Parts: sequence; structure tokens; C-alpha cells
Amino acid sequence: MEKRCWEVPHWAHGEQRGQTAVTATPHPPRCSCRCKGEDTSLSALVKADPDVTLASQEAVFVLARATELFVETIAKDAYVYAQQGKRKTLQRKDLDNAIEAIDEFAFLEGTLD
Repeated sequence: MEKRCWEVPHWAHGEQRGQTAVTATPHPPRCSCRCKGEDTSLSALVKADPDVTLASQEAVFVLARATELFVETIAKDAYVYAQQGKRKTLQRKDLDNAIEAIDEFAFLEGTLD
């Protein structure tokens, strides 16, 4: 399976958040991601778990991609609160507001304290 580091997110197609339609495309001309080496530190982190005996490259890649999507999602939701405050820079209170307001992030309540 060929890895693709850059994808057009669902919101670029005018779809609602939560839909999974994503179009994979090859690397754009000046790709800023760390495509091949990005999984090494995550792989070391996964293998540091005593319950994990073996982690395939595909599993580590999926974890890395899921992490990217999670960070993108929470950042976009927090940015809404920054915009309401007429700011372009995210602050901790924006993340707190997003965590408190959105049920998907309920598991994070109290983690930033």
C-alpha cells in the first residue's frame, strides 16, 4: 500500500465535518511533511507500551494520520472561538471552550488543568 502524505480534507469539498470522503493525491510540489521519517518517533512511543509486542508500519501510519486529523479537528473548532473573540491566534481558553462545548471532546475535560 502506497502512503500518501497529503490529502484534500472533506471540508474542502463543502462537506460537513464527520463525513469521511477524502481524496488522496500524491505529494504536492513542496510537501512540508516528514513523510518517510515521521513514523519513527511514534513507532518508538508505541513500542514503549509494555502491552505492545509488535506494531506494523501500517498501524503506526494509521495512528499518525488519526492524530493529525484529531489535531486538525480540535484546532478548527477552537479557532471558531478565537474568531468570536476577534483573534487569529488560538489561546488555551479557545481549546477549553471547544472541549466544553463539543461532545466529541468530552473525554478531554480536565486534561488541560
